[in-house]
Amino acid sequence: MKRVCLVTTSPLIVNFFLTPHLLYLRERYDVSLAVTMPGEAPLRELPGIRVIPLEIRRKIEPWHDLVSLVTLYRFFRAEHFDLVHSFSPKAGLLATCAGAAAGIPVRLHTFTGQVWVSRRGAMRALLRATDRLTARMATHLLADSPSQRDFLILEGIVPPGKCRVLGRGSVSGVDVARFKSDPEARNAVRRELGIDERAVLVIYLGRINRDKGVFDLARAFGGLGERFANAVLLFVGPDEENLRGRLLEWCGPRAPQVRFAGYTAAPERYLAAADLLCLPSHREGFGSSLIEAAAIGLPAVASRIYGVVDAVTEGETGLLYAVGDSADLGAKLQQLLADEGLRRRLGTAAHARAEAEFPQETLVRALADRYREILGA
Repeated sequence: MKRVCLVTTSPLIVNFFLTPHLLYLRERYDVSLAVTMPGEAPLRELPGIRVIPLEIRRKIEPWHDLVSLVTLYRFFRAEHFDLVHSFSPKAGLLATCAGAAAGIPVRLHTFTGQVWVSRRGAMRALLRATDRLTARMATHLLADSPSQRDFLILEGIVPPGKCRVLGRGSVSGVDVARFKSDPEARNAVRRELGIDERAVLVIYLGRINRDKGVFDLARAFGGLGERFANAVLLFVGPDEENLRGRLLEWCGPRAPQVRFAGYTAAPERYLAAADLLCLPSHREGFGSSLIEAAAIGLPAVASRIYGVVDAVTEGETGLLYAVGDSADLGAKLQQLLADEGLRRRLGTAAHARAEAEFPQETLVRALADRYREILGA
């Protein structure tokens, strides 16, 4: 049986994206997982998967990064994997370089968004160069959306023909049996958070940091007029930069209509309680929360950037706005908040598209097919 190892920097990445792949691949390969432990959340149980705690820090820390590189090299040399597959920028850089040095024959990396897109000056140049090095040291590449792959080619990060996309995009699709309309969860979550059943609930789901455009959303929500006194904004996700207080300030007079739920292992409960999702991100590989919301039947308001444009069909499953433009975002939010019929039409189309184009089993089989294509039967 051939041996494969998946490498990433966070248990959250494993919990939300890699678990279905790991559980499917374990029936076909000897599967190991190298992941930074402990992380932001407990790692889910993964029966049949060997888990190796490995510290890879997401921020640039030269000494620790060198230690991690040497540790990976020694680990790969000892284990003789047939394939190493990395997720996240830092894991990709270290795993592909260590894998090449250790003689791993197949080094696969999945691009899930570029950190340097929202940076300027020397830091942008440095981060861009590391992505280019990752692409060079990998033998095979994936991107989690067609528009991201095209962007990487246009920017000279990857050569044409080396990078593929699984299905129509995303890392693992959406579990349509899990993400579905749930009136009981809707009522329970609203009771827990003190949200009136008649309120129109806008949800943000994801890591709370500046790159995700959360200040744009707060400013847009704070600018809503009195006619939207029944609107509520809910942030769900880990507050990585302790932004809660500042977000409330930016919401201004609408601050009493804002809720925070923190990290959750059950995002489907909160999505079921919402009426629309907003993803104001400044950079995104795909935007998995968009198709999770779509599976439940929620329309989206999202920034018009690469990755997101593959998850939202503008005017059909949601509305897109100019990235960073809080006035445009506010206008799109008002359009959906004011028109229940439009929300219903877009949500119905979003649900149909999620089921047809992004079911989890399709993405899981697509990755297994790619492994088989690379490694042989």
